[in-house]
Amino acid sequence: MSKFDWSDLDARSLQQLVAVVDAGSVTRAAQQLGVTQSAVSHQVDKLRAITGDPLFVKSGRGIVATARAQQLADEARALLRQLERFAHAGDFDPSRWQATVTIAANDFQRDVLLPALARRLREGAPGVVLRIIPSDVPSLEMLRDRACDIAISPRPPEGSDILQQRLFEDRYVVYHDPTVRQAPRDLQDYLDADHVTVVYEPRRALHLDRTLQAQGIQRHFVVMVPGFAGLPAFIKGSALLATAPCLLQHSLMRDLAHSPVPVPCPSLPMYLIWHRQHQADASHRWLREQVLALASSVTSDSD
Repeated sequence: MSKFDWSDLDARSLQQLVAVVDAGSVTRAAQQLGVTQSAVSHQVDKLRAITGDPLFVKSGRGIVATARAQQLADEARALLRQLERFAHAGDFDPSRWQATVTIAANDFQRDVLLPALARRLREGAPGVVLRIIPSDVPSLEMLRDRACDIAISPRPPEGSDILQQRLFEDRYVVYHDPTVRQAPRDLQDYLDADHVTVVYEPRRALHLDRTLQAQGIQRHFVVMVPGFAGLPAFIKGSALLATAPCLLQHSLMRDLAHSPVPVPCPSLPMYLIWHRQHQADASHRWLREQVLALASSVTSDSD
C-alpha cells in the first residue's frame, strides 16, 4: 500500500505536473520553473505513488504523458486557476459587488453623510443596496451579530473586538425662524424663550441637554421629538428655539436661521464603528474609505 495519499498534494506538485506534460521533458520543465531537475523528478515520483500510474513513458529520446497524466494535467490547470482566484480574492472590484450594505445611523448622521454615500454607491457600485437602520446607542451585539456592517455614532461601544475612526467634529448652534423672531440677544433671552429638543426613546435626552442641565442651565422645553427630523416643523412659523448640530443647516434646517449658542457647549464628535471581523475584508475596507472620504469634506465651520 502506498504511504502517500491525496493530502500530500499541493500547488507545487500540480504546477510541476502541468509543466512536465506541456514541456515533454523533466529537464525543460525544471528550467521553466526555475528549480532543479531532481526536485521535479521527486514530485513526479510522488504523484506516481499517489495515482498508481506511471504518468510518463519514454518515447524516443524524450517522454510522453500517459492518458491518465493528460487527464490529471487538465484537472490540475483548473485547480491552479481556482487557487489563483483564491489568492487574489482581495483584488476587489466595486463595480461587480452585489450586496446589501446595512449602516446604523440616527437622523443627524444619516442626513449629513448617507445621501452622498448613496450617490457614490450608485456611481461606483451599482449592485449595492444601501439599507439604513436607527443606531440609537450602538451596542456590541449590533456589530457582533452583523445586524449592521458599520455604525456611525458619537458614542462607540467599548469592546476589544470593536474598531473606530473619527469622522468629523461638529458644534451646536441655535436655530430659529427669522420670519417670526430674531436670534437670541444674550443668555437671558435664550433662557426666556421656549425650546424644542430631541429625546430619543425611551426618554434618552441629548448629551448636550444633559450637560447644560448639569451646569444648572435650565431651558423651558415645550416640545420634545424623537429625532432631529422632527425639529423644523415645530420651529417654522413659531418663536421656538432649537439647539442642534451646525451641519444640519445643509439638510434638515436649511430653511431656518442659526446663531451661536450663548453658553459654552460640548462639541459633537462622530465616529465610524465596525467589528474586527471586517477589518481586512476588501469590500468592507472600500466602503469605509468612501465614508471617510465624504466625511473629510464635512466641516462645522461652513456657515
